[in-house]
Amino acid sequence: MSIDPLKLSSDLIKIKSVTPNGLEAINLIKSILENYNFDCKLLNYGENEDQVVNLYARLGDKSPNLCFAGHVDVVSEGQMSDWSFSPFSGKIEHGMILGRGAVDMKSSIASFIAASTEFLENNSNFFDYGSLSFIITSDEEGPAINGTKKVVEWLIKSNEIVNSCIIGEPTNPNKLGDMIKIGRRGSYSGDITVYGIQGHVGYPHLANNPINSMLKLIEPLSEMKIDDGNDRFEPSTIMITSIDVGNSSYNIIPSKVKVKFNIRFNDSHSAESLTLMLKNKFDSLNISKYTFEHFCNAEPFFTDPGHLVDSMKMAVKEITGLVPNLSTNGGTSDARFIRKVCPVIEFGLVGKLMHKVDEMVSIKDINRLKD
Repeated sequence: MSIDPLKLSSDLIKIKSVTPNGLEAINLIKSILENYNFDCKLLNYGENEDQVVNLYARLGDKSPNLCFAGHVDVVSEGQMSDWSFSPFSGKIEHGMILGRGAVDMKSSIASFIAASTEFLENNSNFFDYGSLSFIITSDEEGPAINGTKKVVEWLIKSNEIVNSCIIGEPTNPNKLGDMIKIGRRGSYSGDITVYGIQGHVGYPHLANNPINSMLKLIEPLSEMKIDDGNDRFEPSTIMITSIDVGNSSYNIIPSKVKVKFNIRFNDSHSAESLTLMLKNKFDSLNISKYTFEHFCNAEPFFTDPGHLVDSMKMAVKEITGLVPNLSTNGGTSDARFIRKVCPVIEFGLVGKLMHKVDEMVSIKDINRLKD
């Protein structure tokens, strides 16, 4: 008998799997898949309380290998008193499933497991045509160091071929069928620190206020137009996310000031080209003493429309009646790792309530996602 996606969604939501505590949820999935003869491998990385449990499960040994990927870890529920129901209740009422992870993305995992088991029960000759596999991590909402990134490295070292992948992230803005993600912009983060000389505000000639210099540095960040976008991506954007002096006094000129910023960039750029552009701009402002540190945790990627995208479009239209928009907007996801081994797209539930208080999802949408 195939898996009920509603019951599995509820069972997974009841497990408090705040990053990286995914062992119980992954063991539940593992036990289900082993009943369908999947070869299940637990891939654990990290140490002690930071250890991350991942699952790679495969049925069949022929190509093509279609993989479904997702994460059982969830963000914290925050203040329990803000919720109108228990955040890990998994209750099914009034046509909804309630709880943290309902949208992002335990119900999607339940849907693709239910879809796969139903397919296997109705297609006894499946093994003549290919393989099914799953990548499940408990480190997507956290640092994302010991999760899917490490699993992909393991796939490469093990010569394990995945031909295409569908990730169940909540891609739809308003209703199921709105959007398929076929790429993502990159994410580049920077820290600028400007140094001055601390002093009394009444004697500014004896000090050097670093805030004045920092204003010169952040002006290009707030006004810089990086590009106009292209036919695959939105324009790149820069956002200043923090300005920190750490000064609680009104009459002290601080000795330093720090700024954090993030750039979401399209494939007109790379981390290297952004670094060169910014460094040249900052150096041209003749600031006496500053440091600029940066890192890039995701390069942009794009999955060319073809069989994988076209098949998903056709399925979405058949089930929902909608022709989905093919998008590359939004934040990052584990697709940035999986794209290194195969074409990858994302399609899941409506994302309006992800990470929010009173997270919930329509049972109708779960059933339609499974279909």
